[in-house]
Amino acid sequence: MSEYDLVIIGAGPGGLTAGLYAARARMNVLLIEKAAPGGQVLVTDWIENYPGFPEGISGFDLAEKIKDQALTLGLDIETAEVQGLDLSGKIKEVILKEKRIQTKSVIIASGASPRKLGVGEDKFMGKGVSFCGTCDGPFFKDKVVVAVGGGDTAIQESIFLTRFAKKVYIVHRRDELRATKILQERAFANDKIEFIWDSVVTGMDGFFSVEKVNVKNLKTGDASEIEANGCFIWIGILPNTEFIKGAVKTDESGFILVDTQMQTNVPGVFAIGDVRDTPLRQIATAVGDGAVAAFCAEHYVENL
Repeated sequence: MSEYDLVIIGAGPGGLTAGLYAARARMNVLLIEKAAPGGQVLVTDWIENYPGFPEGISGFDLAEKIKDQALTLGLDIETAEVQGLDLSGKIKEVILKEKRIQTKSVIIASGASPRKLGVGEDKFMGKGVSFCGTCDGPFFKDKVVVAVGGGDTAIQESIFLTRFAKKVYIVHRRDELRATKILQERAFANDKIEFIWDSVVTGMDGFFSVEKVNVKNLKTGDASEIEANGCFIWIGILPNTEFIKGAVKTDESGFILVDTQMQTNVPGVFAIGDVRDTPLRQIATAVGDGAVAAFCAEHYVENL
C-alpha cells in the first residue's frame, strides 16, 4: 500500500496543472488517469481563447505541452480507473481495482461527460450519433448532419463540421443562441449552416444507421423529419462522479461543491474544473482551479 502527500484524480488541463504545481513544490504526488492525459481537450479541434497563443492551438497540442511540462517537473502519472474513495480518516484512501492508495490529500479533477437527449439515440451510437465533431466529422464528408444545442461547444463544433458535411442543421430549443457573439457571427455567415429554432429532437430513424432525425417545434407543436446521415449532440454535461458515492457534498446535478480554496466539505479533499459547481467551464478556469487546489493542498499537508 503506497502513501502520498497528494493524489490527483483526472488528467485534464486542471489535473495536469495541479500535478505540475505539486511536483514543483516537491510534494510526493501521484496523478491517476483512466485514459490518455489531456481529457476532453484532446478532441477539441481548435482553441482560440487560451492566453499565450494568439494564432490559436489545437486541443491535442495544448494538452501535450501541459503534460510534457508536468512530466519534466517530476509528476508521476499512473493509468488506472478509480473505483471509490474512503475519506473517513486523516489519511484518505483512493480505491483502484487491484489496490488501495493512501494519501494525505486528494484533488478530484475527473471532469464531465456529454449529456444525452434520451430519445433512443443509444441505438445509433457509432452509427450516426456522436458527441464529438473533431472525432467523427471526417466520416460525414459530403453528407447531411443535424447538430443539437446552442452553446459554445455546439456552435464551434458545428462550424468545424462544415469542413466535411455539405449541410449542417442546428436544432435549438430557443430562438437565440447562448454561444459567444464571435461564434454566432461565424455560424450565421456560414452558408452550409441552417438553424431550426424553437425545436427539439424527438427521435431518430434508420435501418443500420441514422437516416432521419425527428424534430418538434415547441411553439407550434408541428412535427417534421430531416433526412440526415448523422446527429451530433451538444446539450450540456454531467459530472464524472460515480466513484465518489456521496463521499463529498454535491449540488442537485451532482457537481461537487467547493469553497474559494477549491476544498470540499471534507478537509484535505479538493475539486477542480468541470466536475465542480462553477459558472464557467473553460481550459483557463480549470488551470486556475488546479493551481489554487495544489497550493492549498500543500499547505493542508504541511499543517497536518
